[in-house]
Amino acid sequence: MTDRPTSYVHQALELFAGFGDREALVGDGRRLSYTEVADEVRGLAGALAAHGVRPGAAVLVMLGNAVEGPLLQLALHLLGCRTMWIAPVTSRREIDEFVRLARPDVFVHDARTTDGLGAEIAASLPGVPVLRLGAELTPGAPIELPDAPPAPESFLQTSGTTGTPKLVHHRESFYRQILALAADFRAAGFPLLRHLSHSPMWLASGQITTLFNLFTGGVLFLRQQWDPVAFIGTVEQEGINSTFVTPPMLYQVLDHPALDGADFSAMFMFNVGAGPAAPARLRQAIARFGPVLRIVYGLSEAVVITALPGLAEDPAHPERLRSCGKPYGDVAIEIRDADGRVLPPGADGEVWVRTNLSFAGYHGQPELTAETLVDGWVRTRDIGHLDDEGYLYLVDRLQDRILTRQRSWPIYSRPIEDVLASHPEVRAAAVIGVPDPVAGELPHAYVVRAPRATVTGDELIALVTAELSETWAPGGVEFLDALPLNRSAKVDKLALRARHAAAHPPAPEATGAGIGSPA
Repeated sequence: MTDRPTSYVHQALELFAGFGDREALVGDGRRLSYTEVADEVRGLAGALAAHGVRPGAAVLVMLGNAVEGPLLQLALHLLGCRTMWIAPVTSRREIDEFVRLARPDVFVHDARTTDGLGAEIAASLPGVPVLRLGAELTPGAPIELPDAPPAPESFLQTSGTTGTPKLVHHRESFYRQILALAADFRAAGFPLLRHLSHSPMWLASGQITTLFNLFTGGVLFLRQQWDPVAFIGTVEQEGINSTFVTPPMLYQVLDHPALDGADFSAMFMFNVGAGPAAPARLRQAIARFGPVLRIVYGLSEAVVITALPGLAEDPAHPERLRSCGKPYGDVAIEIRDADGRVLPPGADGEVWVRTNLSFAGYHGQPELTAETLVDGWVRTRDIGHLDDEGYLYLVDRLQDRILTRQRSWPIYSRPIEDVLASHPEVRAAAVIGVPDPVAGELPHAYVVRAPRATVTGDELIALVTAELSETWAPGGVEFLDALPLNRSAKVDKLALRARHAAAHPPAPEATGAGIGSPA
């Protein structure tokens, strides 16, 4: 095969050649060197071509967090294909809609883990060739590439926190920016990463996590399932010095007895993101792990927006534990009002960002693309503010504002969640806005208590009232054994809203059932 410098993959393969026999990928019982990774990428490209996959083809892919994920992505992009990644853990309705919008030329799935679902999807695609990893699709002989293959592209699902997931389109500029960030990391002289990842390739965060670690020359440990005991054991056994977890995952680690005495001394960068972490829990993490926590904030549409490394208590700035850091890489941030005017530091508004890591649009949804991508800026739909030093503070999702007619003033769930989580008997808390005939909306709290805790809902409402004000006090508190999580291990507020709606159906007069009846 003759490598032509036509895509980011060629640059990656050159990097891999330089890394040589250094260990690269570990997972599913396999341990691959960089030389073996490069060979498998070229071999998979050859096998795909032998099965008729052509440059520019739209290839629907369904895999878990398998070793073959990054290999297949790079092989398809080496051919100039468009990869369209299904999240196999999502609902059939969402998968069917994804497939309908994707209109693939080829379908690839893992016969070892998704064969039943894969067969069902294949049956819904008459005339579309189906290739199964572990069956028809195994690395073959390298091939001669066409002279000018199309630029590679990817279409990824959002995490589903705001409703039906959208197909987020990333062009090659996204991957070239990952290469640039990796080059900066190597030039800075940071230690080689031994990164433990639970982020699959069908998420934008999984794409950047996987490729950044490979492009820096570290070792990437892929895990299919999350388990806090296995996580703690792997950190110890493999000398893991980098990882990424969501706040709920962090809380599970902190609360698990297996953490007692566990050796985390190798940890260099303990990333926490995909949602706000309560300052009280971050203090526990700092006390246990040291100043290695790194808060990160991003979206499927703009994968890394801010970072706050070396998290530690700062007596001069105690509020920093609520910050998600400063702009990362080439990111520019503006806070704007509802009319798009830029607001000064300290004023809450919608967070707008611009970066080479931003998406190109939503596949098949031009109207939504036009609303979200404006003159090169991404509207995040998150509410927050910048301080005088450029640190970003998020208050809430735009759609999670709680509009209290009683005070004509919007309040937000995160400050309430932070106060609830500060109680020593609370392990996690989530707040949603629910209808109220007097106030318009009221905050409603779902709380996970510590084992043998006795704190009551009234006590927690009093705590919020004292710390914030009566306006912010929850109208009700419900205790759960665990908060529901979506497929990205974020708190699933859609599920909480559905739970509340099912438990509190509208009164008959609210539905019109009593209209016209005698008083």
